[in-house]
Amino acid sequence: MTLEAFFFYFFGALVLVGTIGTVASKNPISSALFLVLNFFSLAGLYLALEAQFIAVIQVIVYAGAIMVLFLFTIMLLNLDNEELFYIKFDLKKGFATLFGGVFLIEILYIIGLKFEFVAGRQSQNSSLDLGTAESIGKSLLTEFLFPFEIVSLLLLLAIIGAILLAKRNFEPSRR
Repeated sequence: MTLEAFFFYFFGALVLVGTIGTVASKNPISSALFLVLNFFSLAGLYLALEAQFIAVIQVIVYAGAIMVLFLFTIMLLNLDNEELFYIKFDLKKGFATLFGGVFLIEILYIIGLKFEFVAGRQSQNSSLDLGTAESIGKSLLTEFLFPFEIVSLLLLLAIIGAILLAKRNFEPSRR
């Protein structure tokens, strides 16, 4: 067994342990920590497959930023108070649902147009340039600019939602 095969099987086993631990854990904090183990194990698999850029992005983006967001969301939400889940429907929620539905239909339409355009084209990247930071950045800001902007908008909306949830549950102490 070569060293590459050993690392591949080792990180593959760690991915399975992290996945089972994430799903089977009853405590949300320990489930999130198993998910961090899963992210680091996936980064190890990417390193074993010689995709260094993707491994580093896996650690920075997922294990760093996304897991911090998950942990803040878990800690900010008061899961013991189930009355908040049964709030009655009002006009603001109706407009928000309508606006979200129209926005989703627009996004699906634009994505459908993008797939028609991309289906007729061939990829011009050589296999040696696919994993480099330069080729990823160039394709991200030229070919995939619209999905990149949509992801940034979704992250902004997630941050605004987390702030609103925290603000609603926060009651300042009066002296």
